[in-house]
Amino acid sequence: MFAFVSGNLALDFAGTVKARATTFDDFLTTPADLDEWLLAADLLDTTPHCDATTLDQAVRLREAGYRLALAAARDEPFADADRKIVNELAGGQLPRLTLRSDATITRHGDPDAALAAIARSAIEMLGGPERGLIKECGRDECTRLYLDTSRGKSRRWCDMTICGNRAKSAAFRARHVD
Repeated sequence: MFAFVSGNLALDFAGTVKARATTFDDFLTTPADLDEWLLAADLLDTTPHCDATTLDQAVRLREAGYRLALAAARDEPFADADRKIVNELAGGQLPRLTLRSDATITRHGDPDAALAAIARSAIEMLGGPERGLIKECGRDECTRLYLDTSRGKSRRWCDMTICGNRAKSAAFRARHVD
C-alpha cells in the first residue's frame, strides 16, 4: 500500500497522497493508517496509537512538506506558513534508538517523535544539497516528488516499475495505434 521510492523520508510521507491533481487518493485517512505508515517507515517499532489530533498534525506536516519540496523543485520561494509548520514540528524529541546485542536497532517513542523525525528530514533535505535533486515524476497522473540521485541526473519517474512502466507502455500504445 505504501511506497518508499522517493529517496527521502519526508518525500515518501508526502507520497501518501496519490494523484493530487485529479483524484487526491489519500492513504492517511484514519489514525490507524498513520500508525501503519509510521511502522512501515521504520520510525517506530511498536504501534504508536495515533489519535485524531496526531493525524491532523501529520496531514498538516505532509502537505506543508509537499508544498515546500514542490517549490524547491520548481525553484520557487518557500511559503512562510509552510516553513512555520515544518519548523514547529521539527522541534520535538526524536525517537530513541537502542542498539541490541544482535546488532539490530530498536526505535522507541510516541507519534510526535516520529513526526519530528519526518519534519527534520524535510528541513535537512530542503536546506542542504539535496534540495537541487528534488524532481516531479514525469508521468502526468503522478504527483510524487523524489530525489534524482541517478548518475546523469536524468531520472524521469518516481518509480520505474510503476510510473516508468506505465508511461513507456502508454507511449508504445500511442505509436502503434491503427
